[in-house]
Amino acid sequence: MSGDTSMSGGRGVDLPRPRFSRFYARISEALEAEGLAELRREMLAELTGTVLEVGAGNGMNFRHYPGGVTDVIAVEPEPHLRSLAERAAKSAPVAVVVRPGTAGRLPLPDASVDAAVLCLVLCSVDDRPGALAEIRRVVRPGGTLRFLEHTIADSAALRIVQRIADATVWPLLAGGCHTATDPVAELTAAGYDITTSRRLRFPDRRFTQPSSPHVLGIASR
Repeated sequence: MSGDTSMSGGRGVDLPRPRFSRFYARISEALEAEGLAELRREMLAELTGTVLEVGAGNGMNFRHYPGGVTDVIAVEPEPHLRSLAERAAKSAPVAVVVRPGTAGRLPLPDASVDAAVLCLVLCSVDDRPGALAEIRRVVRPGGTLRFLEHTIADSAALRIVQRIADATVWPLLAGGCHTATDPVAELTAAGYDITTSRRLRFPDRRFTQPSSPHVLGIASR
């Protein structure tokens, strides 16, 4: 899913990735069946109020929002994925509005949402500290951030593979994704308090690949 941006340009800038967006849309239902749906539900469980979803992709999270959520503001810069998200929003169990926008320049006022969601998007953000500061700007004090993200591997061997992949073909094939990131460390550095985090492997039934290590958790503003 597309999250990113440099800090240049206006709010609502489109970031087209036509090949990746169509590939992701094709495989997303298969990933749901492999266990991603359960992880999405765990990530979103017990959310309430107004929620910002950054890099909403084709809207696969929408069906999993709990009833305590009053509305979702979903931001997605990739035009094809955004059009699919708009379609998914029509059948969501909660009110969802899909807007153009990027992680580094969110089209929202300060302290305007109760929670934010980052789902498989931070890995594609060029300026992660800037994006996390921007999300912090729009989440009210005391609000939360839910995240499910790629993370750097525990094993030294897989970390080497991740770094080689990130420096060569992986970002080109995977919509700008970089696998050797450390979302927990970056969230902490950005001033968030990590409430819970759990490392996991996904998909669990395939061979290990650079994108297999994930972390699922909650951070407070």
